Amino acid sequence: MRAALYARVSTERQADRGTIGSQLVLLREHIAAAGDELVGEYVDDGHSGARLDRPGLDALRDAAEAGLVQRVWCLSPDRLARAYAYQVLVLDELDRFGVTVAFTDSPGLAADDPQSVLLTQVQGVIAEYEKAKIAERYRRGKLFRARAGEIVTWKVSYGYRRIARSAATGQAHHEVYEPEAAVVRRIFTDRAAGITVREICRRLNADGLPSPTGKPTWGHSTLSRLLRNEAYIGRVYYNRTESVPDRRPTRRNRQVPRDRDEWIPIDCPRIISDELFQAASRVATDNSKWSPRRAEPGQWLLKGLVKCGVCGVGTNCHKMRGRNGTWHRYYYCRNHDPLRAGGEQHRCPERNIRADALDAFVFDHIRDAITHPDQLLAGEQAVTLHTPIPDDELLGAELARLDRKIDAADAERRRLIDLYQGGFIELPEMQRRATEVAARRKELQHNRTSLAHERTALARDNQLRSRVHDFAARIHAVIDTLDDIQKQQLLRLLVEDVRVTGWHVQIRLRIALDPPPPEPPQPTSPTGKPLPVPHPVSTQDGLRSVGGC
Repeated sequence: MRAALYARVSTERQADRGTIGSQLVLLREHIAAAGDELVGEYVDDGHSGARLDRPGLDALRDAAEAGLVQRVWCLSPDRLARAYAYQVLVLDELDRFGVTVAFTDSPGLAADDPQSVLLTQVQGVIAEYEKAKIAERYRRGKLFRARAGEIVTWKVSYGYRRIARSAATGQAHHEVYEPEAAVVRRIFTDRAAGITVREICRRLNADGLPSPTGKPTWGHSTLSRLLRNEAYIGRVYYNRTESVPDRRPTRRNRQVPRDRDEWIPIDCPRIISDELFQAASRVATDNSKWSPRRAEPGQWLLKGLVKCGVCGVGTNCHKMRGRNGTWHRYYYCRNHDPLRAGGEQHRCPERNIRADALDAFVFDHIRDAITHPDQLLAGEQAVTLHTPIPDDELLGAELARLDRKIDAADAERRRLIDLYQGGFIELPEMQRRATEVAARRKELQHNRTSLAHERTALARDNQLRSRVHDFAARIHAVIDTLDDIQKQQLLRLLVEDVRVTGWHVQIRLRIALDPPPPEPPQPTSPTGKPLPVPHPVSTQDGLRSVGGC
């Protein structure tokens, strides 16, 4: 009888150890003892039994369909597949082609022996259960090691090398690989200086520097992912994604991101500073917000700053030709589009905003405000008392992260005490691990104290307080000579946003100013009734368009 054998191991490590060879030797002996003719050997080295798309198994199924084999020898049912449903699928397919299956570690599948069929089916179910149990133990073990601060993933970011766990080096961790770390610093420095990602790629390719995968060219997506990688500021995250069933029929599972509070941070050596990382990130945000595409140079002074006061969303720039042939520029609310607004009932009722009128109005008010040092000083005090500056927010986030790590160290110390009291570990082991936890907590507390002092000094030494008069004097001398592009840059530096509601314009500055004076009392008629106040129209005010939205 023409026979073929099938052997499989799950991981490359098992294949390297030679366990596949022991299966082949045993199967060849059984084939020779049975007197069958061996016509093919089908092997899957390092392929999981949880999937059917394996090259060796596919070749075996094709050979069975072509009638090349009459019997298949296999070590056990879990070598065909770990999932019982997949076992039944493969066995039914081979039976349909007239191919019998013989297992060396279990009875045959004789149709007239229901006990042997039942035993084989039970073995398949147990194999699937064992696979699930092994996967759960593996998952929980990796979570425990990650929470203890150990690098559990083998994939290493560009610029690092993974040091495996050993008695000499301790837990698995990352070490900086200086030749690649120098390239990382260069990339972040160039990006923070405003150089585009494509230009950085061209420079790296021109210098002949290999990419993280060893290729001679750097790709745009590769560099973009590198610029978002927080490992370079000392934070590696584990448990970022989870596996969920895939709705597509050809796939079983897919990875979806978890909430950020479920991520497990792991410390690693930093390559760049937080300031450089944030500066490189701000360049990408600013490029998206202030993109010059489809915008005339120097026009749209408030592009990216104007918001609809009714909807609270941003505005787009639009230019249309009037009846007399002249072009008019407008800011219009994005919710003018019913699809963008979520339905016709949510469509913005506001009219378009004349861009030339609003630009001139806002710039005149900004010019009057910044040339008064007393107002700037009062606004600076309000900022210091009520609104933390961005650097202060970064320090606060870092302090919160250190607090969480200190709490985690305290919890780990309590768990060690519980393990010792329960008799799970000996006293020397408990003392050794407690010493490591205490040293790590001491270092974290030292870092937190340093950051707290730095935050206090930052709030005390506000640079704007000592330079505000000089700033006002300099800007007063040149503000009337600025061209449109320079005016646009000045507004982006000083203005947080401009909210337009009807005929009212609210300018929010990055430096808070004094509140506006109270409105004058409304005039009354001789009978004591208030007189109607005439509303400005577009031909007088020039702010809103005359027609519809």
